[in-house]
Amino acid sequence: MERNEREDIKSNAMMSDPKVTVLMAVYNAADYLNESIDSLLRQTMVEPFQIVCVDDGSTDTSLSILHDYERKDRRIEVIHLDKNSGQAHARNVGLKQARGQYICMLDADDWFSDDALQKAVEVMESRDDMDSVLFEVSNEWPSHAEIYALPPFVTLTGDEAFRMSLTWKIHGLYMVRASIHQLYPYDETCLLYSDDNTTRVHYLSSRVVGRCTGIYHYRQHQSSATHSLSVRRFDYLRANESMKRQLVEAHVTEDVIKIYENHRWLNLIDVYMFYFVHGHQLKRSERLYGRGELHRVWKNIDRSLLSKNAIHKFGYMPMPVWWLFRVQEWVYFSLRGLLGRNN
Repeated sequence: MERNEREDIKSNAMMSDPKVTVLMAVYNAADYLNESIDSLLRQTMVEPFQIVCVDDGSTDTSLSILHDYERKDRRIEVIHLDKNSGQAHARNVGLKQARGQYICMLDADDWFSDDALQKAVEVMESRDDMDSVLFEVSNEWPSHAEIYALPPFVTLTGDEAFRMSLTWKIHGLYMVRASIHQLYPYDETCLLYSDDNTTRVHYLSSRVVGRCTGIYHYRQHQSSATHSLSVRRFDYLRANESMKRQLVEAHVTEDVIKIYENHRWLNLIDVYMFYFVHGHQLKRSERLYGRGELHRVWKNIDRSLLSKNAIHKFGYMPMPVWWLFRVQEWVYFSLRGLLGRNN
């Protein structure tokens, strides 16, 4: 794209309603920000778009880098938060400033292919009932890249996309109609995991979900919060509770609630494995907190909705009393450990 054409786009971006708003929550991302923002400034889409960057209390040079970009390109709007409050809150602050017809997010350490926004918008506007469009995703490890293997589809119903997202047959990196995103902002229940809820509600609220060939390059860090050993892993259980509450409040069908309650039960077993394998590495107070969370969720699962195939399998049986459930899990994960399966 020629320089004069870019300048025209920059001028039009502030004079016209943007086609797309990109939300970027930024926290201590100075090492990656240039690559991330430059990928937005290289976009081939000719319609105006808005980039809302929310600095979430960074202590490195992230804010200075953002202001440098803001001075150079009027599509970029920077908001600074004095206190770090997590990605969901930062994105919600940015969401209040969003003016685009469609909204997507880009993490501050990730980047888009040059045609990502253009390709997503083309699919969005291919039919009137298209409400969400998935990007292709390339997981970027330090040594290699892996394409996220989506199942073959052209379009899905919102209900189909919701169900597939429960087991991550489809991912959560997408563009969504602004009216849906404004109605369902990011879930701030937990610092981690609850953004998955937002994805699922957006899919469920969509009439049609499509896919495009634009690529979201998703940088992988072994040291990231979701990969590291932390008591925050138990937040997954609270995030799941928030998701169920939202589904109930949305008056979804009993079938959807049943599907999600079974998903919640499987997650309880998965988090119990984390407790069994890594509990000794946590502080005593953290172990007690984690065990308390497991017990609380074990009690509030609606067992009448659980699949018979699941609850008749050793290791997954609800058991009538907590201590018996704990004995089952100890035996189950001990046996798995002997077989090298507790990973």
